[in-house]
Amino acid sequence: MTAPRPPARCLMVWGTSSGAGKSLLATALCRWAAREGLDVAPFKAQNMSNNARVVPLAEEGDGAHAGGYGEIGAAQYFQALAARVTPTVDMNPVLLKPERDTASQVVLAGRVATELSPLPWHERSRHLARAARASFERLRRRHDLLVIEGAGSPAEINLAHSDYVNLDTARWARSDGGTLASLIVTDIDRGGAFAHLYGTWSLLPDDLRGATAGFVLNKFRGDAALLAPGPAQLQALTGVPIVGVLPMRRDHGLPDEDGVHDFGGGAAKPGTALRVAVVAYPHISNLDEFQPLRQAPGLRLLWARDAAALAEADWIILPGSKQTRADLQWLRERGMAPVIARHAAEGRPLLGICGGLQMLGRQLDDPQGLDGDVGGDAGLDLLPLHTTYAAPKRVLPVRCRFAALAPPWQALSGIEAEAYEIRTGVTKAEADAPAGDEGPCRAALSDGQGSTIGWQCGPVLGVYAHGLFESSAVLRALFGADVRTLEASLDSLADLVQQHFEPGVLQACCPSAWVRSKPAWG
Repeated sequence: MTAPRPPARCLMVWGTSSGAGKSLLATALCRWAAREGLDVAPFKAQNMSNNARVVPLAEEGDGAHAGGYGEIGAAQYFQALAARVTPTVDMNPVLLKPERDTASQVVLAGRVATELSPLPWHERSRHLARAARASFERLRRRHDLLVIEGAGSPAEINLAHSDYVNLDTARWARSDGGTLASLIVTDIDRGGAFAHLYGTWSLLPDDLRGATAGFVLNKFRGDAALLAPGPAQLQALTGVPIVGVLPMRRDHGLPDEDGVHDFGGGAAKPGTALRVAVVAYPHISNLDEFQPLRQAPGLRLLWARDAAALAEADWIILPGSKQTRADLQWLRERGMAPVIARHAAEGRPLLGICGGLQMLGRQLDDPQGLDGDVGGDAGLDLLPLHTTYAAPKRVLPVRCRFAALAPPWQALSGIEAEAYEIRTGVTKAEADAPAGDEGPCRAALSDGQGSTIGWQCGPVLGVYAHGLFESSAVLRALFGADVRTLEASLDSLADLVQQHFEPGVLQACCPSAWVRSKPAWG
């Protein structure tokens, strides 16, 4: 008779605020632990982001969900890849996708839960917490270590009674004989780091404060000697040491979770010849897929929020949107529509992805109010397409293939790439625009199952496939560029924590010896 499998050990990454570096540190720890031979997986009970990825609804052999695919936050997707495990919806069971300042779409266990969105916050939290707990329990029965990312700050004392993402998750980790160690990370580049760490630690509930294994200073630049006597004084006040000082690393190769630090353009790289402008409307989604363009040599990626930023662009990209019709109206109000039309008329490449494809069409109809109020809007009329919003939401990975394309997109002809779809809407070519090789609008991309998910008219290309720039074949075809692989970026992050944490700290938080000597569980 085999011994029962003990619950996974849990390492929790808390931050003093949003943007402190939780996601990056959790990703680095997942890869470090995987390289040490641990069976590790990520977990975040609730994420709020419009950057999502398509993943299976369950791990292989897990009967918790029916087959199919769902959505999780992009951060947990990359953390799973860092951990060298298949991403599933249990790793981020609750995803809130902001639609307006006071409303979000609720994605529960990978699928949209429309019945939960209108509930009052506290009542909704009870439902979400139960689902998150179930996902957590499944994960800790299947893995030996969970790297748990908190949300925002665990010291929001006004929300402590309903904070299942930080405080309750930490208590779940300790239940049934489980163990918990926590790290608190802060962004020292913004100033006030010692106060932020002390304040966060001191406001933690009494039963969780003692689990703090260390503080981490993130985004440090300058002379480390200038930190003294801060670390010693902080440890004297709290009993908690600073265990890691991570240097500023802008080229880590992973997207910022919400991209907020990237808006406003950036300095041109040496030898820059191509300017690519991504229209950064208010409800932009899946902007993490453009990370490879930031790294591509000879290319400058710009985030455009006004017409002037588009005027000198060689390329314009209309990305995905969580509120396509509202963002289309925003684009028009900013005077960007005529600039986009002129760009296409001059024969310069114009790309629309998902919501951006819908904007490029002639008409967007929303009879059920799935993308805003019931009604419809005229598109930019640069592709002869008609989109009607209708349930259900389409969430699935695709192996897509480009058809024979005309200039300036001919380099993509015949290329196959792994991608994914996350969309609500059915798009069809208008009857006066046959989707053939000789017609004014040609079918440009298929999903591998006979359906068209992309169209081209001259310099204008619209596709429903997200993630194409993550294909090395696509990058080489369009830009003649090779960029650092995701695997190299993940290993670089693991190297970062290994080099800049105090010796023995990671081993104490994530001991590897017990993995190699564990019994043969059933």
